[in-house]
Amino acid sequence: MTVGIKDVARVAAVSPATVSRVLSGRSVDPAMRDRVLAAVKTTGYRPNLAARRLRSRHSNTIGLIVADIRNPFFTAVSRTVEDIAYERGLRVILCNTNEDPAKEAMYLQLMQEERVTGVILAPTRQGAEKVSRAKADHPIILIDRVATTTSDCVVLDNDAMAQALVVHLHAQGFRTITGLFGAASTTGAERRAGFEKAARAMNLTTQSLSVPHREGEAERLVSALLQAPDRPEAIIASNGVMLMSVLRAAHALGLSVPRDFALAGFDNDAWMEFAGNGLSVIEQPVEEIGRTAMAMLLDRLDHPDAAARKVVLSGRLVARGSSIRHENMIVETWGSKS
Repeated sequence: MTVGIKDVARVAAVSPATVSRVLSGRSVDPAMRDRVLAAVKTTGYRPNLAARRLRSRHSNTIGLIVADIRNPFFTAVSRTVEDIAYERGLRVILCNTNEDPAKEAMYLQLMQEERVTGVILAPTRQGAEKVSRAKADHPIILIDRVATTTSDCVVLDNDAMAQALVVHLHAQGFRTITGLFGAASTTGAERRAGFEKAARAMNLTTQSLSVPHREGEAERLVSALLQAPDRPEAIIASNGVMLMSVLRAAHALGLSVPRDFALAGFDNDAWMEFAGNGLSVIEQPVEEIGRTAMAMLLDRLDHPDAAARKVVLSGRLVARGSSIRHENMIVETWGSKS
């Protein structure tokens, strides 16, 4: 016997229209949504997606397009988006652009062809501008990167957080600092701007470098930087992948943090707590970014003509041993008495 929406509605004691709203991810009272989802499980209802696609302009699918799936930041955001989508009866198509505008354009076209309900996108710099001008058949929510305020977006306060890292290193006594920033994203540009602003305010000797998104590029650049006669006292890396590249380059040269130079950056991946004396980082609210993006998408479906919104979130400075001057570190010897 085939189970339909009317059967689910009868078990949940709601109207078929309410079941449809829940299954399409629309805004519904939480208690009512729970009743519908419980009824779906009880009845074993499975939607005929092919037939629904023919009847409707959209499928019950969310497109999630990220810049680099290797970056734990995007992995964590993707997990949150998928969890919420699953709770709402939505499927997720995950695509990785590798910071390539051509690949990004191809995936955006794919989302049109698949008639997705909506897209959550971490755009390239070129992509952010194009999305702001484009007219898609579905809402697009930008995360992590944004070029204009004409699209819904949720981002970190990159300028302020980069300034916080510079202020922290200055307070530890470092006066020559180099910043490494992604060349392909607006995030890198915003963090670079904050870095340079704080450096000017404190009259520090700095250089800010743009790092192309190519395999091994960051490691090669850092290797040259660390072998220069005027090696910086401290380095700030714009994301967790770059932080790893800095450590790899230092290890290959027999250098260590913080003995030979201090290191700080963005993202608080699990391994960073255990790298040497721990890495000082700006921890991003990754789960909140994912939740906010999904909430904005679902709200946009209910209010398609509302003004675009920009949500700016703050991060948290986690100070560890990598940003302490080596000569100021306290070394304790256990198991011996004088």
